Amino acid sequence: MQTNITEFILLGFTDFSPALQVIIFLFLLFAYIVTMAGNGLIILAVSFDRVLQTPMYFFLRNLSFIELCYTTVTIPKVLENFLSKDRTISFWACSFQMCIFFSIGLSECVFLGVMAFDRYMAICHPLRYTTVMSTKLCYQLTIGSWLFGFLVSSVQINYIFSLPYCGSNLIAHFFCDLAPVLSLACTNTFINELLVFFTCMCAAGIPFLLILCSYVRILSSILLIHSSEGRHKALSTCSSHLVSVILYFGTAMFTYLHLGMYGSDDNARMISLLYCIVIPAINPLIYSLRNKEMKAAIRKLITKNPNRMNGISY
Repeated sequence: MQTNITEFILLGFTDFSPALQVIIFLFLLFAYIVTMAGNGLIILAVSFDRVLQTPMYFFLRNLSFIELCYTTVTIPKVLENFLSKDRTISFWACSFQMCIFFSIGLSECVFLGVMAFDRYMAICHPLRYTTVMSTKLCYQLTIGSWLFGFLVSSVQINYIFSLPYCGSNLIAHFFCDLAPVLSLACTNTFINELLVFFTCMCAAGIPFLLILCSYVRILSSILLIHSSEGRHKALSTCSSHLVSVILYFGTAMFTYLHLGMYGSDDNARMISLLYCIVIPAINPLIYSLRNKEMKAAIRKLITKNPNRMNGISY
């Protein structure tokens, strides 16, 4: 490898108008605070409320932790670049950021599949649910999701950063994303892009297909429920997760399939804001607005009612 570049410069939003930069900065700051507060409340509520000691909420707590990590990898650096004239990021820091970002992203793909499997077991096989979804299996599925994302991401990022970088060091994005970094390599990256694309499609596409299969079975089972109350209850337990799946996979696929080849395009940066900060910020609302148990647990947590909070964790 012949790499002369020791650091990159993140363009971020510096080519936008000053007024728009201020709006984006305030939006990112507000959204990051909301993300940390909302997901933090869910983690604490699930950890300390006895009512929420079930596999569904165990997985929800882990999803909130993933969302916290997902935004923290990129947004603080973006906010720092808004306030500083030095927008550099070292070669190795860039590779580390990309590795962690895609590791968490792929882990979330698998984890959303795990949550779909949990809902499938709860609705389609309720009598076997407590036996199958044991504490041991919940931890195994969670750890497996993290390991899968880390291993796949590590291989891909090592492959990308083993390419020679000896020309421009200006990354036309607000973080070290795949397309903008690959565009700086001083070699033909067509084969590299195909391999990365194929790996990502398999790593994210397989969980997505499993989610679709799970929901086909879930909807089939719901249609067999005779009472309207029973159908409504079953649908309500799945609706939040389904919205998260549509938002997450929808924006990610749109970005990397439709806009991926245009890494420097303004639209790519704006769309990236959706899955980097907007979705993690609104997920706590999605999972709490229609969930009476979660709203009650958060209310108890905020009011600090010791008689109704219990310090145990699933």
